[in-house]
Amino acid sequence: MTAPALTVGDGVLLRDGAEYRLLSGSIHYFRVHPAQWEDRLRRLAAMGANTVDTYVPWNFHERREGEFAFDGWHDLAGFIRLAGNVGLDVLLRPSPYICAEWNNGGLPSWLTARTRSLRSSDPSFLAAVDAWYDELIPRIAPLQASQGGPIVAVQVENEYGSFGSDRAYLEHLATGLRERGIVELLTTADGTRADMLNSGSVLESATPTFTFGTGAALADALRPAGAPLICGELWGGWFDHWGEKHHVRSAESMMGTVTELLELGGSVSLYMAHGGTNFGLWAGANWDGVLQPTVTSYDSDAPIGEDGTINDKFHALRAAFAPFHATELPSIPEAPVFQRPQAVPLTPVASLYDVVLAYATDGDLRTPMPQTFEELGQPDGVVAYRTVADLPGDVELSIDGLHDRAVIYVDGERVALLERDRAVSTMLAGPARRVELVIVVEALGRINYGYRLGEHKGITGVRLERRLVHGWSHTLLPESAWNAPEAPGADGVAVAEVQVTEVADAWIALPGGGAGWVWVNGFLLGRYDRIGPQVTLYAPAPLWREGANAVRVVDFISLPAQLEVRDAPDFGEVEEFIGY
Repeated sequence: MTAPALTVGDGVLLRDGAEYRLLSGSIHYFRVHPAQWEDRLRRLAAMGANTVDTYVPWNFHERREGEFAFDGWHDLAGFIRLAGNVGLDVLLRPSPYICAEWNNGGLPSWLTARTRSLRSSDPSFLAAVDAWYDELIPRIAPLQASQGGPIVAVQVENEYGSFGSDRAYLEHLATGLRERGIVELLTTADGTRADMLNSGSVLESATPTFTFGTGAALADALRPAGAPLICGELWGGWFDHWGEKHHVRSAESMMGTVTELLELGGSVSLYMAHGGTNFGLWAGANWDGVLQPTVTSYDSDAPIGEDGTINDKFHALRAAFAPFHATELPSIPEAPVFQRPQAVPLTPVASLYDVVLAYATDGDLRTPMPQTFEELGQPDGVVAYRTVADLPGDVELSIDGLHDRAVIYVDGERVALLERDRAVSTMLAGPARRVELVIVVEALGRINYGYRLGEHKGITGVRLERRLVHGWSHTLLPESAWNAPEAPGADGVAVAEVQVTEVADAWIALPGGGAGWVWVNGFLLGRYDRIGPQVTLYAPAPLWREGANAVRVVDFISLPAQLEVRDAPDFGEVEEFIGY
């Protein structure tokens, strides 16, 4: 077995026998357009980092069981090689669970559909993990530093000490990595509490690291005898949920923690160095008594902004990291350029109800009770539930297990918008009659952290007062469903044509819109929501072309009348927030 690049000495990290500092920053290849990978990596190197840290989201590569994607945007090996070409090492975090504010914490919905025993030694869970690792690890093992590649460390699990206590599971993961050819330094990552460290570490196999915003001294006191001080995630900023303020952290505050850690002899990985974007429907959600969906932007107030711009944090880190390099740092890449601002009208082309009718068929699955997304094999997005119901007159309709937003139609007329944690029932007025009932349900991001991980989406039942409504047909609406023009309505689909003379980055705003999704030239940027804080969505240059560009919007509440192309982001009202 070839020797690993990094080893542990007496309380220090070693490389080639000499004390070494890992100066890393997180960039997630799955949150950055592949055409911009090199630019972002070069900015990270110019910031003074010697390593890039990235998770590997399982559900991004195996969205449906047995169907693996490792090309194009999914080219993990290509990203790793590119990092090496730029002069960066790689700290790879391929654990089955990543959190990362990513949909379902990176776990595939087809797996969480069939087992509740997540992140455990349950045989069904481990069998799926092993099948995934049999596909993944042979692709990355040749890219280890011991074989001439840039990977110098591999994470076993992610903040497991905050979740569970199944040591056999952790040992299975560590053993599985070694048996599949990983020889580099293995790590774990946990918070700065003794119980988290005890439950999340496998000291015989992996070096523990800590995640914190201000806990350098706590981590130093907690680290086991002989272990180096490593911050696996130093939170220099924070993410946002819809309905909150935009979280920022000052450069002074961040650098106070970075400086303290470096003075203690520690290594660091800044989370995030460049946050990127939760493109498509990949944004996750948290739970704190109510569902807290994460916004589309993952800017995270990082030193390298979502659009590649750099800020005072970048320059402060560059100055702090420079003394740890034997040579001068790379020059800073040119600043990004942006399209000229313009406003373009949106033309409604289809109501939400008409889109459902266009995709509904007699072959749609019919069951006595409504099925969840998981039972239907729908990873995310929208499912329309259809039935015929007898109304006795004025009656209350209630939805059981609503996850997460539902638009109700009675005989084609929109009558209510229901949302979990808010109103989940509505009065249906009128005489006794038989009606067509259509319930369009949108999933708003799967929980990515905590004991509710793996929660299902959709609905589990519909009642007219006490009486259950039976006999449901299910129409699964793919992303392509929103391309079929029908009759326009207040909700639904609208389109615009944006003329571009010079291809460049842009920010898109949809003033007056309710809540929905937006595409540029067929690529789904992500969600927008009138509750904020995020106002603009990042539309990177590789998505645009000279001349006419097609923008399409689906709104589940109220369509905007126009879209605005802007040359700067608007993340909403800010508040200082420090993760501890």
